[in-house]
Amino acid sequence: MYFLIRKILFLFDAELVHVFSLKAMSFLDAIGLLQLFLKKRIDSPVTVMGIKFPNAVGLAAGLDKNAQHINALAKCGFGFVEVGTVTPLAQPGNDKPRLFRLVADHAIINRMGFNNAGVHTLIKNVINSQHSCVLGINIGKNKDTPLENAVDDYLICMQEVYDYADYITINISSPNTPGLRELQHGEGLSSLLSQLKNKQSELEAKYNHYVPIAVKIAPDLESDEIQDIAKRLIAVKIDAVIATNTTNSRPASLKSTELASETGGLSGQPVFELSTDVLKQLVKALDGKIPVIAAGGISSAEDASAKIRAGASLVQIYTGFIYSGPSLINDCAKSLKD
Repeated sequence: MYFLIRKILFLFDAELVHVFSLKAMSFLDAIGLLQLFLKKRIDSPVTVMGIKFPNAVGLAAGLDKNAQHINALAKCGFGFVEVGTVTPLAQPGNDKPRLFRLVADHAIINRMGFNNAGVHTLIKNVINSQHSCVLGINIGKNKDTPLENAVDDYLICMQEVYDYADYITINISSPNTPGLRELQHGEGLSSLLSQLKNKQSELEAKYNHYVPIAVKIAPDLESDEIQDIAKRLIAVKIDAVIATNTTNSRPASLKSTELASETGGLSGQPVFELSTDVLKQLVKALDGKIPVIAAGGISSAEDASAKIRAGASLVQIYTGFIYSGPSLINDCAKSLKD
C-alpha cells in the first residue's frame, strides 16, 4: 500500500509533500487510525549513553524540525526519534526549491538551511506532545551568527532543550549553513565541545539528571581528519558520535544526472559506502571509548545490519523511510533483534 501512496505523492513537489505527509500522519494519529496502517514496534532493548532504547533503529534529524509530529513518527516503529535541527531564533532557511528527489537512485538532495521556528517553539511542541518515546534534540547555529560566535548559539539551545531531551545532538556537519563544517576541525572543535561539556555539567547540577551529548560529523572527511576528530572527542569525553550527515560529493554511479548538479547534501543509497567507510575508521579510532550511531544510506535490513557489524551501537534512518515507508523500520529492527 505504501508504494502506491508514494507513487501518487511523488507526482508533487518534494517539500510540499513532506509537509503534507507529516500533517496527514499526525491527523490520523489524533483520530486513532494511524495504527491501522502500521505494524507493532519491534522491542529489542539496547542501552547506549546510559539510555535504554526500545530498539536500535531511530529517526534521523531533519524530518521533524519543529517537533510537531513526534507521536505519529514514534508509532512507525522507531526505537527513538531525533527532532531538529533547531536554532536559537526562527529562520526561513534557503530559497525554494531546496529539496529534490533522485528517484532512480533512492536518494535526496536538500539545501534546506536549518529552516525552523526557533528553539522556544520546538520546546512548546515537545511539551504539548506529551511523548513517551526516547527523544533526541538536534541543535545548530543561526545562519547570521558569525562562526566565531557559533558556540553562543549552541549554548543557548542546549540551555533551553536540556530538560526536555533524552540526548542532545550537536550538528556541526550540515553542508547547507555556510562555514559550519569548519567547526569540526582543530582547536575550534575542542573549544566548542569543552564549553558544551561545561554547560552540560552546570545543567546536570541544576536539573539533577544527566543528558548525554552526541556530535554529528560529515562523511566528507579524510582519514587524518577522522583521527583528529576522534582524539578530540575522547579528550573531552563526549557521550556519542553520529556518523554521518549528508555528503557534498556526487558519486559517479548516480543515475539522476539532471539533478546531481543541484547544490546541497546528498542522502540515501548512494551515500551508504562513503558513510560506512567513515564509520569504520571512526570506530577504530575511538577504540571503544565512545559509542557511534550510524546514519547514511540505510535502505534495507541488511544495510542496518552492516552498520552494526561495522561497529555502530544504534542506527538512524531518514531517506530510506521516505522511499520504503514504515516497513523498513520494522524490517531493520527485526534483523537487529535476530
